[in-house]
Amino acid sequence: MTKFTDLKLSPDVLKAVAEAGYETPTPIQAGAIPHALEGKDVLGIAQTGTGKTASFTLPMVTMLDKGRARARMPRSLVLCPTRELAAQVAENFDTYAKYTKLTKALLIGGVSFGEQDKLIDRGVDVLIATPGRLLDHFERGKLLLTGVQIMVVDEADRMLDMGFIPDIERIFQLTPFTRQTMFYSATMAPEIERITNTFLHTPARIEVARQATTSETITQTLVEIAPPRRDQTAKAKRELLRALISAEGEACTNAIIFCNRKTDVDIVAKSLKTHGFNAAPIHGDLDQSQRMRTLDAFRDGSLQLLVASDVAARGLDIPAVSHVFNYDLPSHAEDYVHRIGRTGRAGRKGAAMSIGTPGDAKYLAAIEALVNMEIPRAEAPEGFALSEAAHREPRKYDDDKGSRNSRSRGGRGRGRSERTRDDKQRPPRNDKDNTPEVSAAPKTEAETEDSLIVDVPEAKRPEPRNETRREDRRDRGRNRDNGPAVVGMGDHVPDFLLRSFRTSPKPAAKDSAAPRKASPASASADADVDVEEPSES
Repeated sequence: MTKFTDLKLSPDVLKAVAEAGYETPTPIQAGAIPHALEGKDVLGIAQTGTGKTASFTLPMVTMLDKGRARARMPRSLVLCPTRELAAQVAENFDTYAKYTKLTKALLIGGVSFGEQDKLIDRGVDVLIATPGRLLDHFERGKLLLTGVQIMVVDEADRMLDMGFIPDIERIFQLTPFTRQTMFYSATMAPEIERITNTFLHTPARIEVARQATTSETITQTLVEIAPPRRDQTAKAKRELLRALISAEGEACTNAIIFCNRKTDVDIVAKSLKTHGFNAAPIHGDLDQSQRMRTLDAFRDGSLQLLVASDVAARGLDIPAVSHVFNYDLPSHAEDYVHRIGRTGRAGRKGAAMSIGTPGDAKYLAAIEALVNMEIPRAEAPEGFALSEAAHREPRKYDDDKGSRNSRSRGGRGRGRSERTRDDKQRPPRNDKDNTPEVSAAPKTEAETEDSLIVDVPEAKRPEPRNETRREDRRDRGRNRDNGPAVVGMGDHVPDFLLRSFRTSPKPAAKDSAAPRKASPASASADADVDVEEPSES
């Protein structure tokens, strides 16, 4: 049997591994470490929980032990898809490099740039980062990647499948062509593997288990539920989840509950806390400090139930997780393997329970096709029954126009006719500063109608609309004695445009000094006027 002492690791690394309590490497470690120490590119594929992080951390520490980093030029780079996974890799580095003088820097979001800049300026041997924050430092001129000797992409399929492809390609272009590259993941789809071929050069492929296989130490079950109404599906699933947790009893020491959406994470966590469970949410919209506090509480046992999105499905090493609950079946079948891989780690027993509804049929079929097995079905806990709220009839509407399908932008849940009717019945405002005093004498029908139209002082009340005003509006701009109105002049038409003119033939000029008649444009509307012009002399 291969031992760590047979893998040509440095004495300082072997001492740290022994103190951590490890003697025998896992299959992925035994297969990848010798190739990594030889400087070859490595493509490691193994199911989650088999020690992939140590398979690249141990040879990296051994190879970097000789040499020293320069300011702003890290010697190695580890890319991770999530902040939590990057922080976990940093913890592994601290564990295995404790007897060396190597330095590291963790570049993740949610942390100030100032502290990270100080570490980079001093010079670091190992840079552990998420792609976004790494490029932020580079664009600010605080980082150079021309000195990278070893580059590791952890959870490679997730990095390339979650929209990181442009960032990854740019980072590879910024690093030297002679670098050593290592890719590690639990799943490697064929189309993703074709992309990795552009980044790796004749890699040593280490595949210790069939792709997308689940650990035999995990007991998988699926509980199917058909809610009486579609709009009560979420409530029915929350009731079933609480029943499943309660039925496990003391066997459920701690558990991770996975949801597809961040909003569902918050709702499920709040529901569990309301019913007396020790639960807390974690997802990408929370502050980094809060996410780290929640993970620390879950690790030390002060938190029993961790309600999470897929941000906690990849790479988090929490060895003693007893249960995993899939509140939602994942839309990507590969995520199912990573989710249930949070339990049953390092040879321990674990349980993975999933909740399925009729709408999850296509997701379930994809998962069973990926893992090449049918997930065993299980019945709901004994005595479980949906509450009355889950059977409650949908809300009925008396007015068809006020139904849910005819909502307008102006209000919520009320039709336009209903809002108009309410507005007419609403009493007028009583503002002491703007409303004059109203006498106690009874109002006539006309006065009552005016007061319902608008409640303003008499001087400011608009005049009632009548036929006379409409007639004036139609005749605006028209002079009834001079024909139709001129179009395009607005409300005002100059008087001279409405007058008619008489023209007379222009006599031939006999002498340049003879007087000439004025032009018709300067004549009066009633008679022609002769105007003498001064002679040119």
